[in-house]
Amino acid sequence: MSEAVPPVVEVVDLHVAFGEGATRVEALRGVDLRVGTGEFVAVMGASGSGKSTLLHAIAGLVRPTSGLVRVDGADLGALADDPLTLWRRRRLGIVFQAFNLLPVLTALENVALPLALDGVARADADRRAAAALARVGVGAREAHLPSAMSGGEQQRVAIARALVAEPALLLADEPTGNLDSANGELVMGLLRSLRDERRLTIVMVTHDAGAAAVADRIVRIVDGRVSGTTGAASVPPSVRR
Repeated sequence: MSEAVPPVVEVVDLHVAFGEGATRVEALRGVDLRVGTGEFVAVMGASGSGKSTLLHAIAGLVRPTSGLVRVDGADLGALADDPLTLWRRRRLGIVFQAFNLLPVLTALENVALPLALDGVARADADRRAAAALARVGVGAREAHLPSAMSGGEQQRVAIARALVAEPALLLADEPTGNLDSANGELVMGLLRSLRDERRLTIVMVTHDAGAAAVADRIVRIVDGRVSGTTGAASVPPSVRR
């Protein structure tokens, strides 16, 4: 019998606290989460519930107070800062609510930037960036600055930037939060197609029930703990038929 495929994301008894003494805040209180290859998981919760802290811990942006965070086989708590930064650049894509595009760079330059920082030759970086922009439907906007694009176009450029290094995992932090309903639907349709066509593993934080409904599974966070899961929780898409 072949061994089971390990999850892309494995979070075990994760605790994250900020501050000391009377100001100490326990943002996460023993969270367990597994995300399989090709699975699309939405994390929902009220403001202050810990959902964004969980996403940041999976990204290695927040260190665990205790517990395990393993992503694509890497124990993030065991990595020093420089190796963690390199790992994040090569194996992780992150999409933010505020797009986080550099305003002085064109769409193509924004998308090529992670590759350039990793030492990829400019011609190759530009070629891969152009392909990523075309994949998300904004290839015609590659010479435009962010200020000349709509919010929906900017978010698709941000998704292209997150995908250009072909990461093992895509994290999305309220990806429709700054978009109107029509553009929000376009972005969620794009994320779903990436999961379906490329078997991309996605973890998304959202307060929008409509956006969360596009995912395979919804994990609800209350007061720093997982309070429940809905959807295909027990069997990831990699083995579901």
